[in-house]
Amino acid sequence: MANPEIEVIRAQLAATPRPAGLAERRARLDGLSAHFTVPSDVRVSKVDAGGVAAEWTLAAGSDPSRVVLFLHGGGYVAGSLDSHRHMVAQLGREARARTLALGYRLAPEHPFPAALEDALAGYRFLLAQGVAPQRIALCGESAGGGLALAAMVALRAAGDALPACAWLSSPWTDLQQSGASMQSQAAIDPLISKPYLDGLAADYLNGADAADPLVSPIHADLHGLPPCLIHVGSAETLLDDSVRLAGVAGAAGVRVTLEIWPEMIHAFTLFYPQLAMGAQALAQVGTFVRALTS
Repeated sequence: MANPEIEVIRAQLAATPRPAGLAERRARLDGLSAHFTVPSDVRVSKVDAGGVAAEWTLAAGSDPSRVVLFLHGGGYVAGSLDSHRHMVAQLGREARARTLALGYRLAPEHPFPAALEDALAGYRFLLAQGVAPQRIALCGESAGGGLALAAMVALRAAGDALPACAWLSSPWTDLQQSGASMQSQAAIDPLISKPYLDGLAADYLNGADAADPLVSPIHADLHGLPPCLIHVGSAETLLDDSVRLAGVAGAAGVRVTLEIWPEMIHAFTLFYPQLAMGAQALAQVGTFVRALTS
């Protein structure tokens, strides 16, 4: 039997189809979660994180020495601190940690490598603030998941200390869209399609090679990266990006856990207040982060 909660969310998405204009698309993504509020016991404060607009959240009872660094989704062209604030606050509560969400620069105004540069600046800001790398979890959703993975590859190459762990939610790791699920799941994915991703990739790449490991980290050498928890829904065209990533990471000696959530759609944790599986997934992430940053 179909999950009634996800069917409600599918209906909500169908009622607000993605518009053609960039400004309108950005507003739509912010609007998807506008009715979700941040609880009153969560402190929210703006900060300049090494030149990147960012936002701290801290829930009551959390340990401020443990930090979740979060990179939002939106295909590198949309998404913001506003779009994911409620979910980031809950992620911090579950992890019993502070969160630092980055408002990294977006394409097409700021194509690759701007987002990667901002992710690296945000991570190094935490180190400069005295946060120990073994107390940092690097987390990202969709494009932000691919960006988190690319950032760890770049940090390793630069000789920076790596975070303790990473949560990659529905990560976009192959900007060539070569996974089989681009076709096999196309009829059931309400959010993401190959033509749409091709357009996003063109905006972000601006002529760069889609096979570059810092663009499509499915092609990167992942040896030496910290433990990764990968979440993806079974009803995603991006399903194969996660499945293949788990294989590539595991073959490189990375401790990796892949969770495929039945009937869930792309970035389903964004809807956690309405979706029991979204709340369960965030609770699992919290347990994972606490265990590896203690």
